[in-house]
Amino acid sequence: MEKFDSIRQSLLERVAAEAVPRDVLKTPQLKELYAGISALPAEERGAYGKKINELKAELEAAVVAREAAMASADIAPIDVTAPWDENTEPQTLLPAAGGTTHPLMREMERLSAIFTRMGFAIEGSREIDDQYHMFETLNFPKGHPARDDYDTFMTVETDEAGDQLIAPAHTSTMQNRVLKKYKKNLEAGEPIAVVVPDRVFRNEDLDARHEHTFYQFEGVYVGRGVHAGMLISTLKSFLEAYYGKQLDVRVNPFYFPFTEPSFEFALSCPFCESQDQACKVCSGEGWIELLGCGMIHPNVLKAADIDPNEFTGFAWGGGIERLVMMKYGIEDIRHFESAKLDFLRQF
Repeated sequence: MEKFDSIRQSLLERVAAEAVPRDVLKTPQLKELYAGISALPAEERGAYGKKINELKAELEAAVVAREAAMASADIAPIDVTAPWDENTEPQTLLPAAGGTTHPLMREMERLSAIFTRMGFAIEGSREIDDQYHMFETLNFPKGHPARDDYDTFMTVETDEAGDQLIAPAHTSTMQNRVLKKYKKNLEAGEPIAVVVPDRVFRNEDLDARHEHTFYQFEGVYVGRGVHAGMLISTLKSFLEAYYGKQLDVRVNPFYFPFTEPSFEFALSCPFCESQDQACKVCSGEGWIELLGCGMIHPNVLKAADIDPNEFTGFAWGGGIERLVMMKYGIEDIRHFESAKLDFLRQF
């Protein structure tokens, strides 16, 4: 009974202290009391169970009373942007530490800075777009089976053609706009060189390597005499600057509708340097598949009114979280969107 009285007092004090105390009715302490009934002699169980039910009813009444009191209370608004005042009540709260930049935003700034030094302009993407820019301009005609690979989020709103608007599944949705916007560079004898780092959305099953909301960086380079060797050199130079060490790279043939030829780009493991068979990052293989890339398909250039007989180009697209996870040895992509302070404070 001493334990019962102690739990009762603790729960009632919790109701009185919390602004929204409804969760107190689901507390493990109540479940613990109910679980203890079976350990009592048979003749005591009825009375003890009745006492627990009375406590539950008392807590329910206390919750209702507390919520009513909070609803009618005259509470002064709090300026969450104001500096902490040590004399402000309640004294039990800890002073807030200075805010920091989210690790993904910080790494996106670093990524953008590297590409800016390499001569690339930086553009943003969109959070809602049309299927024309998501698919058709990238050589995915209507009915193309590769559209299904993206598990795209569709909205109920439609565009002028009656097609549902979408949450972009890749930053390549900006490629046509970028080519058209910077086409004047070609006319002036300069290449088009643009990187688009931004957020994308896919209807994925969540696990340590997949999220429904994540970030990509799209790269586009178009000019006269552009070839695949320039693509490999550009990505290698970026990755070595980002990881701060020399890396070996390789490309394997692949297929994307918007590039021809297409490649999967891999780099030597920057952690074990291809020397550790037990490496958890590369699984001992020494290579990490990083992103998709290739020479821009002539149909994509034509959709932007660029003559593929006069100009060629390359493009790539890769996940920013994957770059950051490899750089810092982060094991679970879900940490980035979790808002867990113990994770964020490491950066």
